[in-house]
Amino acid sequence: MKNTTAVAQTYSIGEDLTVNRLGYGAMRLSGQPGNFGAYPDWEGGEQLLRRAVELGVNFIDTAEAYGAGFNEEIIASALHPYKQDLVIATKGGINKPAPDKILADASPEFLRSGVEGSLQRLKLEQIDLYQLHRPDPKVPFAESIGALKELKDEGKIRHLGLSNVTVEQIEQARQIVPIVSVQNKFSISDRSMENVLDYCTKNDIAFIPHGSLDAHPLKQGAPLANAEGIIADIAQSKGVKPNQIALAWLLHRAPNIILIPGTTTIAHLEENMAAADITLTLKQIEALNH
Repeated sequence: MKNTTAVAQTYSIGEDLTVNRLGYGAMRLSGQPGNFGAYPDWEGGEQLLRRAVELGVNFIDTAEAYGAGFNEEIIASALHPYKQDLVIATKGGINKPAPDKILADASPEFLRSGVEGSLQRLKLEQIDLYQLHRPDPKVPFAESIGALKELKDEGKIRHLGLSNVTVEQIEQARQIVPIVSVQNKFSISDRSMENVLDYCTKNDIAFIPHGSLDAHPLKQGAPLANAEGIIADIAQSKGVKPNQIALAWLLHRAPNIILIPGTTTIAHLEENMAAADITLTLKQIEALNH
């Protein structure tokens, strides 16, 4: 029996978008407070995005709601024209008119305007992966998914994904249109969505955990919040940071997991990317699983 477990470095979303499993979540390249408005250090943000691509990132996650559209704009500003293998995933279905005001709006009209706006801001003719940001309790779920299917049929969306959903909602959506990804909260310390992850793994659907580092803006060298016990011990034994162990565990947890940790510093970006090279033993994985 082998002492270590092999970890695939890539995953194919929808069977035709092969991406490196350690990507980048761009949300924090937005104004503050509340990730609203343009990122104040625009040039620094562009440099970080370019460095991410240099390090091998070819999957970037954003959303219309991040920075009220400015997050998509900084990605285009930094990286357009895009490298051929770069996949940009965005999301729609949330209206965020103010930093502290987040409203679900998955009406067909709002989703259509959102897709059109994202295409324009990202300078794309087709969005590789468009995700419903969250179900809207005011709109029948099937109606929202049907609207996105229409946009896919029109060629404006290549693949569809969901975010913040239950297994039942995934199954309902799959009756209408193929679903290739799910983005739910999941981390080494928050496994409440484990049933969703297991469903996605069984059905070869990409699982993109948000809050993979518990949504804490970790600084270079800073410990993971609650990094104690086995996480800290394994990190120390390998000479790495606890947040790197948290990311490595996720890569080992299931082959369909694609990570999108966010940061605003190149040093922390490089630290996150190094997690892909950490190999955990079966004994360490078993200890972290409990």
